[in-house]
Amino acid sequence: MSDDRVLLAHGDGGQLMAELIESVFMSRLGTGEPPGDDAARLEGGGRFVFTTDAFVVDPIFFPGGDIGKLAVCGTINDLAAAGAGPLALSASFILEEGLLISDLERVVGSMAEAAEEAEVKVICGDTKVVPRGRADRVYISTSGVGAVPDGVNVSGAGARPGDVLLISGPVGDHGLAVLSRREGLEFDSEIVSDCAPLAGLVQALLTAAPDVHVLRDPTRGGLATALNEIARQSGVTIEIDESLVPVRESVAAACELLGLDPLYSANEGKMIVAVSESEAESALRALRSHGYGAEAAAVGGVLEESTGQVLLKTALGTHRILDRHVGDQLPRIC
Repeated sequence: MSDDRVLLAHGDGGQLMAELIESVFMSRLGTGEPPGDDAARLEGGGRFVFTTDAFVVDPIFFPGGDIGKLAVCGTINDLAAAGAGPLALSASFILEEGLLISDLERVVGSMAEAAEEAEVKVICGDTKVVPRGRADRVYISTSGVGAVPDGVNVSGAGARPGDVLLISGPVGDHGLAVLSRREGLEFDSEIVSDCAPLAGLVQALLTAAPDVHVLRDPTRGGLATALNEIARQSGVTIEIDESLVPVRESVAAACELLGLDPLYSANEGKMIVAVSESEAESALRALRSHGYGAEAAAVGGVLEESTGQVLLKTALGTHRILDRHVGDQLPRIC
């Protein structure tokens, strides 16, 4: 924070964004609770959580989805990462003068379809219009409330030594799908976003394996950044095996061509799971039995050391620290 200007990199989920949140927002608006989870528990009766998010993806339509589907799925998945089933959503729209009504109808239709699949309703919202050139077609802000079942206690601070780390499917799809459409890139196989609502997947997981300690959807900054957040929140060391992390061949090839790392590429339909070793097999079977978790894999575990670091076992058998990125690998992907 040595410069007095916001950069695109402050919004990419990496080190600069973490510094911005801590120094500007948490220092003034924080509740005193340690930051890190994507949904906050509400005080009072019941076990309810609340989350909010904003979506500025460019372009607004991409292979596998659009900004509307992304907004609903992203909010549902933040609730799911708290172990909650979604109860209701809100949606606010900032529309740029000149936006095609047909494009807006397409976006809102996608929102309705995603909400229907997740069995949740968008019950309130707001709309503002700004002059041409003051926005980029449409921005959407969503909030959601969810209920956490009794006996479910998951948090980014819950990882324990001995836990097994699972990922619900191949990583990096969303970031590369958005980038390919934005830049007009064509590959041998079309890369499609994994954007999907994961509340049903999480419900199936928690039913089969109640001893889940951490859930986290690796969006901006990808798998590597999300694992770093968990390691720091929990005060543990995480180790993953590069050869075990599922990456689609098309995504791996595109990343190699563009000089990108799929471990830092965004996902919008994947869930990281830290579960006790005794329930790891049950958890993996539950994920694989669901349509959105058919390619789930065990990728590593939580070690005894309390360094707050993530270690990557490479294909060569060596280890390196997998840190949060500082640069802006893929801006405006959500």
